[in-house]
Amino acid sequence: MPRSLTLLLNVAHALDHLFLLIFATSVATIALEFGFARWEDLMPYGVGAFVMFGLGSLPAGRLGDLWGRRRMMLVFFFGIGAASLLVALTRNAWQMAAALTLLGTFSAIYHPVGIPMLVQRAPNPGATIGVNGLAGNLGIAAAAIVTGFLVQWIGWRAAFVVPGVVSIACGFAFMAFAPRETEPPAARARKAGVDLPAPLLARVFAVMTAAAASGGLLFNMTTNGNSQLLAERMRGVVEDPATLGTLLAAVYAVSSLAQVVVGRLIDRMPLKRLYLSIALMQVPLLLLAAQAQGWWLYVALIGVMVLVFGAIPFTDAMIVRYVDDRMRSRVAGMRLTVSIGISSMAVWLLGPAVKAAGFSTLMLALAGVALLTSAIVSWLPGDAAVERARAAAAAGAPAGAD
Repeated sequence: MPRSLTLLLNVAHALDHLFLLIFATSVATIALEFGFARWEDLMPYGVGAFVMFGLGSLPAGRLGDLWGRRRMMLVFFFGIGAASLLVALTRNAWQMAAALTLLGTFSAIYHPVGIPMLVQRAPNPGATIGVNGLAGNLGIAAAAIVTGFLVQWIGWRAAFVVPGVVSIACGFAFMAFAPRETEPPAARARKAGVDLPAPLLARVFAVMTAAAASGGLLFNMTTNGNSQLLAERMRGVVEDPATLGTLLAAVYAVSSLAQVVVGRLIDRMPLKRLYLSIALMQVPLLLLAAQAQGWWLYVALIGVMVLVFGAIPFTDAMIVRYVDDRMRSRVAGMRLTVSIGISSMAVWLLGPAVKAAGFSTLMLALAGVALLTSAIVSWLPGDAAVERARAAAAAGAPAGAD
């Protein structure tokens, strides 16, 4: 794949995550303008973006396989850019909710379409996914720092306008650099890296979906709540919004490197063992973050986010390893619809949960979610079980359990 196209696909991942977090980063300022006494009361109005981020993945993945991934990526760039400009024009909470829901609909395109497009010819898919994950998380970091400065210097509307214009410009660049597809992915003759028997493939799909749902709940709760968590726990130490945004961006920038490391390890280590280790290590750090204040909270938050981001590449790695390229977008779309549809509830629950119980209780609950993720991942078949199942299928005998 040409480097220019690879770069644009990675930039698209950064933009996708950036757009989804602009509202959460600027919610306190928007709440004041819209007449809300507390940011927690406005936060539920953003849930539509995350619901559509999940529900929209199913049709987006289907269109990516059957209509073409290049065409869908053009819809992504132009659509999400225009939706962001529309958000900047809103004047009340319900207009904001509708515009964010539209933005979430276009944001659903990237993961089931852009990532399969990126890895369809990658010789080391784990490393490719790791770098792509780094790009996505740098988008999260950019949401923290760019939004913070734009809100302080110009206003919250500029925080939506500037990336919207950038996305539309990237759409024109993608149109110029991305070669036209001679046939849609569904018509290609390209198999999965590991050909699994149907029962084991169903088990892998169930595990990746359930683990992505619980892991997504943890991801959405933290990334959407970290800005307000830092503001509360750093009170009296650092209170300037732009400085807090810079500190949070540094957390995400450092944490993003974990995906590069994990991506490379996926190409070299047993996937189940690596995934389970990362999920289990999240628990003690979340417990520490539940009680920490000031700079100790900041240190704990770095550790939490390193592990949260480090868990992200596994689902895409499983899809690349076990799913035929002709249907990867559809499988990714189905998985995202279920997992993100569930985890999107985090955005709706975040404000009311913090208002009722506080961040300490929330972080304790997230430690429980991390334990649940670990239990789900433990059901993933190990490499030995995969080999036995493949051998049994080839011999026409039933496969043994892990």
